[in-house]
Amino acid sequence: MMAPRETNMKHYLQFNDLSADEYTYLFERAALIKKKFKAYEKHHPLVDRTLAMIFEKASTRTRVSFEAGMYQLGGSVVHLTTGDSQLGRAEPIEDSAKVISRMVDLVMIRTFEQTKIERFAAHSRVPVINGLTNEFHPCQILADIFTFIEHRGSIAGKTVAWVGDGNNMANTWLQAAALLGFKVHVSTPRGYEIDEKMAVGAGGTGVGSYQFFSNPLEACQGADLVTTDVWTSMGYEAENETRKKAFADWCVDAEMMAAAKPDALFMHCLPAHRGEEVEADVIDGPQSVVWDEAENRMHVQKALMEYLLLGQVA
Repeated sequence: MMAPRETNMKHYLQFNDLSADEYTYLFERAALIKKKFKAYEKHHPLVDRTLAMIFEKASTRTRVSFEAGMYQLGGSVVHLTTGDSQLGRAEPIEDSAKVISRMVDLVMIRTFEQTKIERFAAHSRVPVINGLTNEFHPCQILADIFTFIEHRGSIAGKTVAWVGDGNNMANTWLQAAALLGFKVHVSTPRGYEIDEKMAVGAGGTGVGSYQFFSNPLEACQGADLVTTDVWTSMGYEAENETRKKAFADWCVDAEMMAAAKPDALFMHCLPAHRGEEVEADVIDGPQSVVWDEAENRMHVQKALMEYLLLGQVA
């Protein structure tokens, strides 16, 4: 039996997998890596390392950010989908993990149930990164917080307003708030709330780092950041028309942004539907940082991949 490649191997399956101190390092490292990128300075710590990207859900930003990022770190990439691998057929996830992880140094998976990525990681000899699951999207929140820090400094003690679906993004914001010391005001339509177990794990309803508001305008009151997502996430397309009716009052508009602090930022993980979850004058307005946010996926993921493979670099 071959020993694992990494003696102190870490996976990144949800935001809670790293500590506050590790995030402090990652944000500082991402800033350095981004600065080098902007100055056209080579940064190749992962020469001869290979990233396997496994997609069971379609992707634009996740694929481009991980693929371009790994090449910029000096490594190489293998791209797999369920259509061109055994993952979508009869082979158990556990067997796929054992095989793939003997041939590459790092695996990123974008899939449906969190249990799938957990099963893969349990049988992997190399670090596994969550590129998105139904329950969590840690790489996106990593990018969002880094973007906030770039524009406004530390997020500790700040207030984030989440307006929309109680989905994987909302769940991950709760984890981040509890870990990094900021507050999340959540407003969702009835029937689309955050899972209670997620809320309890992040400090409980109405206490600690999480508070629920039935009125989205109240959730935005005094917020430092207002953020949202599409009303219908991948895998829920059959509910699209029903969701449009339920979410009609949860469109982030100028009134909601006016309720937030004067210097509040607006974020959206994209793709966006102008006129649905956000008005065009908000996402295209002066408070929006969605393009920085999208680019920063690549920079924070580069820092993350470097850290998972090399640890803290002096």
